[in-house]
Amino acid sequence: MGSAMRGRVPAPGGDKELTDTSRESRRRAQGGTPAEEPAAGSTQVKVVIPDDHSMVSLLGSGDELLHVIERSFRADIHVRGNEITITGTAAETALVAELFEEMTALVGGGAELTPAVVERIIPMLRRKSGVRPAEVLSLDILSARGRTIRPKTLNQKRYVDAIDEHTIVFCIGPAGTGKTYLAMAKAVKALQAKEVNRIILTRPAVEAGERLGFLPGTLYEKIDPYLRPLYDALHDMLDPESIPRLMAAGTIEVAPLAYMRGRTLNDSFIILDEAQNTSAEQMKMFLTRLGFGSRMVVTGDVTQVDLPAGQASGLRLVQEILEGVEDIQFTRLTSHDVVRHRLVGDIVNAYAAYEARTGVDGPVRDGSLRGRAAERGDGRAGPRGPRKRAQ
Repeated sequence: MGSAMRGRVPAPGGDKELTDTSRESRRRAQGGTPAEEPAAGSTQVKVVIPDDHSMVSLLGSGDELLHVIERSFRADIHVRGNEITITGTAAETALVAELFEEMTALVGGGAELTPAVVERIIPMLRRKSGVRPAEVLSLDILSARGRTIRPKTLNQKRYVDAIDEHTIVFCIGPAGTGKTYLAMAKAVKALQAKEVNRIILTRPAVEAGERLGFLPGTLYEKIDPYLRPLYDALHDMLDPESIPRLMAAGTIEVAPLAYMRGRTLNDSFIILDEAQNTSAEQMKMFLTRLGFGSRMVVTGDVTQVDLPAGQASGLRLVQEILEGVEDIQFTRLTSHDVVRHRLVGDIVNAYAAYEARTGVDGPVRDGSLRGRAAERGDGRAGPRGPRKRAQ
């Protein structure tokens, strides 16, 4: 398997800062025309792609991947055959060259490059984490139903590695970061490898800011809406026809948190989802269900707590209690790890900025506000009528 090779060509007067950079939206050599000489103050780097790599796989159909790269960097990119010439500042050309090397490694390993994959590699390189993006994006967790589940960010890889290395793992992060989905993939993988005998999935039955009233049907029909996200993930990873059989045999159990009391869970992979909606007592109860040969993963988003006003989140408190305890690991994901629509990350950042600016941590169940806004009074109605605005 070949890897991209690169060489640096400093421009005349290369110790001067480049003050003006202009480029076309795309620069591909036509008819064998060589790349232009670099301007004074810029640096030129040549990357040679191995002959056994398809340039279409690397640059995308219609050069769509090349367009993504050009929009992300202040550098001229000139393609001639299997040679890519990058011209710009030393820092930018080095990053672009490194990006092509990572893309080449992924293509060589059989991965399919998409604009989303390229857009994930770029921030990893800019943060200089010391871990190659190709290592992150080529780590296979589970292959199921014609698709392979992999971490998509460095923090997601650290989370997956933590599950392999610790008995209890807490993953705290905003919506859309793959907390529960990756844990489910690891659970299914452990079951298939016979590392555990069963999977237990649980979450507290707490409404998200609205009261649903009395639900009709049997007990299981009443709790089903709260557990539906866990079923959805299972259907992505297992043959749908096998799920009822596995559940009937007790190999997979999906149950509300209240059902965990009084049990000892041996040889199991146990996932507690939406843990921000546990009380301190519920969190302690859940963690002490751990039996021999079992692993636990606890996931939640401490910015979306739906507990009644005045009740502390067990997930917030447990960080103060168990941080540093041997064989328990806390991993934290951020808006950079959101793998849903790009806007989800932007929304998370916007709310975080608002909370930092105003001291408002968000609404609680009774419609009042947490934080400094609640202390000073904001004129909103609470359960006892409207507050008076502070004078």
